Amino acid sequence: MNAFRQPNFLALALRRGNFLLGGVLAGLVALLALVSLAWTPHSAYELDIANKLNPPSPTHWLGTDHFGRDVASMIMVGARNSLLVGFVAVGTGLAVGVFLGLWASARRGWVEELIMRFSDFAFAFPAILSAIMITAILGPGAVNSILAIGIFNVPVFARVTRGSANAIWAREFVLAARAAGKGHARITLEHVLPNILGVVVVQATIFFAIAILAEAALSYLGLGTQPPHPSWGRMLNEAQTFLHLSPHLVLFPGLAVVISVLGFNMLGDGLRDLLDPRLSRTRLAGYPR
Repeated sequence: MNAFRQPNFLALALRRGNFLLGGVLAGLVALLALVSLAWTPHSAYELDIANKLNPPSPTHWLGTDHFGRDVASMIMVGARNSLLVGFVAVGTGLAVGVFLGLWASARRGWVEELIMRFSDFAFAFPAILSAIMITAILGPGAVNSILAIGIFNVPVFARVTRGSANAIWAREFVLAARAAGKGHARITLEHVLPNILGVVVVQATIFFAIAILAEAALSYLGLGTQPPHPSWGRMLNEAQTFLHLSPHLVLFPGLAVVISVLGFNMLGDGLRDLLDPRLSRTRLAGYPR
C-alpha cells in the first residue's frame, strides 16, 4: 500500500524532528521566494552608490553591498532564482530518469543493459565538473545551469527507479497481474509506479538540495545566473573583496545557502524514515524521536 495513504502517516510525521525542522526551513525559503514576487524591502536591482557597504540597519535590514543594493532584497530574489533552478533541473531529471528506469525494469535485456551502461558512463564524471564543462561549452547563464544540473540528475533517478522497480516486479501481486494478461505498460502504471513513488519523492527532495548547492557553486564561478539577476553564489563571489570591511556580505548569502540545503536534506531524510517500510514497525512501537 502506498505509504502516503497510511492513516498514521500524518501522526508519524508530526513526531519526526528532522522532518518537521526540514519542513520549516524549506518552507521559510519557499515563503521568501513567493513574497519576493510581490514585494521586497527595496529594489534588488537599484544601485545606490552613496549608501554602499552600509551595515544592517532599520532602513536596510541586512545592509547594502558595494553597489548600494539592498542585501535582504537580493537574498529574497535569489531564493526565487535558486528554487526555480532546483524545480526545473530536478523536474527534468525526474521525468527523464524515472521513465528510463521504469522502461529498463519492464523490458530488461538489452534495454536495461544500455540504460545502465549510460548511467555508469555519466557517473564516471564528477557532478560539478560535468556542470562546469557543459556551461563552459554552452556559455554561462541560468538556462544552461538548469540543463547541466538536470543532465546529471537523469542517471541518478534512472538507477534508483530501476532498482526499486525490479523489487516490485518480483512481488506476487505483479505476477498475478501478468497471469491475468496485463501488459508491461499497464503493470508499470498501475502497480510498479505507485509502489516506488515514495522512494522517488525522497530522492527528488534530497537532490533538490544538491541542485540549489550546484547552482550556487556555478554562480560563484561566474557560470550560473548572470547579472543583473541576484544569485546567492555570485553574492558570495562579489563579497570576497570586502570580507574584512563588510562581513555581512558573506554571512547572509552563506546562511541562505546553508538553510536551504539543510532544510531540504532534513526534509528528505525525514521522508525516507517515514516511507521506509522496514522501519514502520519500529516507529509504531515507539522508536525514539
